[in-house]
Amino acid sequence: METTKSHIALLASPGMGHLIPVLELAKHLVSHQSFKVTVFVVATDHASLANTHLLQSPADSGDLLDIVLLPFIDVSDIGGPSVSFIATIVTTVLRSMPFLRSEISKMEFRPTALVVDLFGTDALEIADEYNMLKFVFIASNACFLAVMLCTPEIDRKEIDEHVKNRKPLHIPGCKPIKFEHNLDVFFMDTYDPFYQGYVEAINKMSLTDGILVNTWDELEPTTLKALRETKKVPIYPIGPLVRPIEKSVFGNEILAWLNKQPKQSVIYVSFGSGGTLSAQQVKELAWGLELSQQRFVWVLRPPTENDAAGTFLALGNGSDATLDYLPDGFPARTQDRGLLVPMWAPQVEVLSHPSIGGFLTHCGWNSTMESIVNGVPMIAWPLYAEQKMNASMLTEDIGASIRVMAVESDAAVGREEIRSVVRKILVDRQGRNIRSRIKELKDNAANALAKGGSSYNSMSQVANICIQHLKTKASGS
Repeated sequence: METTKSHIALLASPGMGHLIPVLELAKHLVSHQSFKVTVFVVATDHASLANTHLLQSPADSGDLLDIVLLPFIDVSDIGGPSVSFIATIVTTVLRSMPFLRSEISKMEFRPTALVVDLFGTDALEIADEYNMLKFVFIASNACFLAVMLCTPEIDRKEIDEHVKNRKPLHIPGCKPIKFEHNLDVFFMDTYDPFYQGYVEAINKMSLTDGILVNTWDELEPTTLKALRETKKVPIYPIGPLVRPIEKSVFGNEILAWLNKQPKQSVIYVSFGSGGTLSAQQVKELAWGLELSQQRFVWVLRPPTENDAAGTFLALGNGSDATLDYLPDGFPARTQDRGLLVPMWAPQVEVLSHPSIGGFLTHCGWNSTMESIVNGVPMIAWPLYAEQKMNASMLTEDIGASIRVMAVESDAAVGREEIRSVVRKILVDRQGRNIRSRIKELKDNAANALAKGGSSYNSMSQVANICIQHLKTKASGS
């Protein structure tokens, strides 16, 4: 293979929320820059329907895109079910490093650059070994990045005031962050090994050649301006990167059902690839949907107690066992206006369907971007990680959603609240106003990605840096 073409290596951490944006970045580098791209996927112990489909979908990229599944990593020794999914991800990625190093060392055409996510910063030393450029890809928004980059410098007294006295946290470029919206890491002791590892990862990010962010200038202008003014590390907003609509054998029965529904009449309910609800909350959600008298498609998973990310690393392959957790008679009573989908649905294809009028979402950033790109107003129901920050942005800053109440407390969101927000988004004037705002954001996002747009130009900058680095290496200087 010729060595005059830039070769980019990407490392995808476990979990659909990490894999999807990395694959889209890879396909973007192939289709828009004609780069050679290798995606290294840290293997987990499942091969779900959705994951298998995703890993097969880039076949049209020809020999420019390779996907390498790193060997399965056994992390059963780190603890039982009480171990957080984040700790599992961190351990899995760390133990994958020898396999990643081995794969790169065997390559005849070594990568020009290595791109990792927040969980892959330990791989940056491998990039140093082989004189590769180093980039971090944050598959979230600029405000989340700003909070991360500021963490090592925030005065501990300010954090104590934030945690103990519930005073808002002030991050340059972001609106004051309320206590109930912040990341769990702020509630940890600074001597906690996880907190120290988090800070170490942030410090490594600051020493890279740049950070790519799945947002765009026009969506978060103030935050991106503040990030650039710190001059810690170059920032490249390259989003929104979302999966394109694809023809697939998966989910055809869902689309067939949607074809029979009126335009913008259906609420799509999904809590992402990993989100789960308690048994009580599943019942309340069912009652709320029924009381709303609106059409719905609900991606349903078995409930879990005290673990909102219960399926992040353990997706199932779909079954109707979840129906056992619904109120008696619910499927029969709602069969004329509702569709229950076990475990997984082709989300982009569903959101792009003209009958979809709203999206009840956990506010994961991938889902948020997919909703905006397809012009679908949202009902924000955050569960874990940075989702509460995302929900606050969507509702209070950019006017793209309404938010369910009682999410911050231990109590379940009640059926009347659910009935109310579903009707607001599908029937009431508030929903029409949000739909109008979403249309603006959809057009805005398309312009950012188009030739000459802000994200197009950012990606071109990154590409030029890689090309120049390759030329410098080739000349031996």
